[in-house]
Amino acid sequence: MSQWSQVQQLEIKFLEQVDQFYDDNFPMEIRHLLAQWIESQDWEAASNNEAMATILLQNLLIQVDEQLDRVSQEKNLLLIHNLKRIRKLLQGKYHGNPMHIAVIISNCLREERRILAAASMPVQGPLEKSLQNSVVSERQRNVEHKVSAIKNSAQMTDQDVKYLEDLQEEFDFRYKTIQSLEQSDKNSALIKQEMLALQAMLNTLDYKRKEVLSKIGRVIHEIDTLMSNMLTEELLDWKRRQQIACIGGPLHGGLDQLQNCFTLLAESLFQVRRQLEKLDELLTRLTYDGDPIPLQRPQLLEKVNFLLYNLFRNSFVVERQPCMPTHPQRPMVLKTLIQFTVKLRLLIKLPELNYQIRVKATIDNKCNFFHSNRRFVLCGTHVKAMNMDESANGSLSVEFRHLVKAYASGGKRGLKNPKHNTALPLSSAAFTFCIRSFHQTSSLPVVMISNVSQLPNAWASIIWYNLSTNDPQNLSFFNNPPAATLSQLLEVLSWQFSSYVGRGLNSEQLNMLAEKLMGQQVSYNDYQLSWAKFCKEHLPGKSFTFWVWLEAILDLIKKHILPLWIDGYVMGFVSKEKERILLKDKTPGTFLLRFSESNLGGITFTWVDQLENGDVTFHSVEPYNKGRLSALPFADILRDYKVIMADNVPENPLKYLYPDIPKDKAFGKHYSSQPNEVSKPSDGGGKGYVPSVFIPVSKILNDSTDPHSPSDLLPMSPSVYAVLREHLSPTVIETAVLSFFASSPFSLITLMTD
Repeated sequence: MSQWSQVQQLEIKFLEQVDQFYDDNFPMEIRHLLAQWIESQDWEAASNNEAMATILLQNLLIQVDEQLDRVSQEKNLLLIHNLKRIRKLLQGKYHGNPMHIAVIISNCLREERRILAAASMPVQGPLEKSLQNSVVSERQRNVEHKVSAIKNSAQMTDQDVKYLEDLQEEFDFRYKTIQSLEQSDKNSALIKQEMLALQAMLNTLDYKRKEVLSKIGRVIHEIDTLMSNMLTEELLDWKRRQQIACIGGPLHGGLDQLQNCFTLLAESLFQVRRQLEKLDELLTRLTYDGDPIPLQRPQLLEKVNFLLYNLFRNSFVVERQPCMPTHPQRPMVLKTLIQFTVKLRLLIKLPELNYQIRVKATIDNKCNFFHSNRRFVLCGTHVKAMNMDESANGSLSVEFRHLVKAYASGGKRGLKNPKHNTALPLSSAAFTFCIRSFHQTSSLPVVMISNVSQLPNAWASIIWYNLSTNDPQNLSFFNNPPAATLSQLLEVLSWQFSSYVGRGLNSEQLNMLAEKLMGQQVSYNDYQLSWAKFCKEHLPGKSFTFWVWLEAILDLIKKHILPLWIDGYVMGFVSKEKERILLKDKTPGTFLLRFSESNLGGITFTWVDQLENGDVTFHSVEPYNKGRLSALPFADILRDYKVIMADNVPENPLKYLYPDIPKDKAFGKHYSSQPNEVSKPSDGGGKGYVPSVFIPVSKILNDSTDPHSPSDLLPMSPSVYAVLREHLSPTVIETAVLSFFASSPFSLITLMTD
């Protein structure tokens, strides 16, 4: 089943998350129509390779053309119209920057995998529960309801002001008519009666003026209350959700809803200000003793302007935190001289503001909680105008693309460490964005690195900071980093797997990590873990920290065993003791896959066997690292793996993936080739030569329940063995095998034709 087919079967709450990241940058119609083709392309590789991205963009447009031909034959007018529009949009938007669409599609596919992983996890962690509780949802609904009510009240007050204007015009006309009469006419009974009617009308005008001012005051008070309480909380919650999303958590939605609320409030305040201006106009035409307009209007206008100022100030947000396009899963870690992007948005969407607001970007070197002596400068355009044209949803936004250069506080640029020629210590900074020097916002702190080898520790700093605080500029944070609740940290670690490699960790896997961190079985709900334990101190008996070990596993999964991990066939985090408990009662040949605890970025498999006397024995292979997995896919290793038991012929001991899944059923779709596809000696080479093949052979001695040494348990392809049987006698094969064990775990056998 394709990934898109799985997405379509999700519950509505997960489908709403999917809907949030599909827009005109990459329309969902294209994702739906070209699902299998899109999933078969390597968009992540193309995001860092312009030539590859160009080819993929061209192929994407060809695929769209083919869909256009198909729907044209079906005479589906609506789909024809949409596809033509989308094709024009894709070609126009990405023709000059094909890598950008590769980044977008890669991110969309990754977010789909993360949502699928989240949907498959039965239990939400404490952080996710806090972000999605019913109180927050109820407040969101209340804010939207109150904003709509305020907008309606402002519109109703407009009608009252119009009625007041009409009433005053009638009064003014009738009053001026009497004033134009001769003095003798003014003493008539009819005129006296008219004067009494005018006095009654003036009383009504006074009453209506007071009523309108009272209604305006109530609207202003409701806006003030909403902004001071519920809307401020909503904005703070969104910023917190953004922090959590940056470190792998659930997608942070709600910004469009906030924009709608801010825009409606701004429209209401501008409407109220126009009403006050209209009252001032009416005042110039008619005033009297006790007139409420000159008494109340100045204070109301001052309050409106104050609320508008605060609304604009709070509506200026960092929509997308600084991030290098080459590392989309590691936002806020920036490498010097590598371009990064950051996007700002004004939540007040008014057409008259388009291209009228200019934003200046600066870098704040004071926000350095690592106390490095380095300082940074931005390279690129520092001032840009916000506009509605570059955003898919028409929001008022601006995107900056910059490079960062580093220099010493003493003035030296291009720093290096001459003594050891290693990367410089981590540094941090933040970016500040100003509108006309009084509307200002800042990014979350970023960690600056000078070498990609620093990225794992830099990312650990980002995780710890954003997990532990919502203060955007806590300069003293790493002077004394606070401890983190272990349950929350484990949840964030699961997010690293769901966001980076498409499948989170279950409770058993998290328990193993908890034991790894604490050294014993603990109840980790309220346990506090230190920063040093997480990232600074070496694991007992090891030369690396917990985080370095975990990061190496993430890299291994991403590059070498991703499909197996996503399918859930890699148990991964299980101790040697636990694996034996799991396997001891299983059918001989049952095996499981786990990550090495002693080797960085290593994966091994252990299977259970039964001796002639009925005793159970276990065998584990030497862990496979990225070097060996680059040469041979792991699924093929599992298929072709062979061992020799004493003098017996080689056989594959791996029968069932724990608990009882036939091996080929689990991994068959991931095999890169079938054994019979291996070339025979007569197929290759030239002038009497044929290709050479490595035959890694494992041998288990009868007098030992464990392998002679871990390096003995290496894979041998059955296809290679078939070739040997076809061209060599059993005696020659036996001689080669014995020679192999007498020398090294690897033997190169070259077959030559006569």
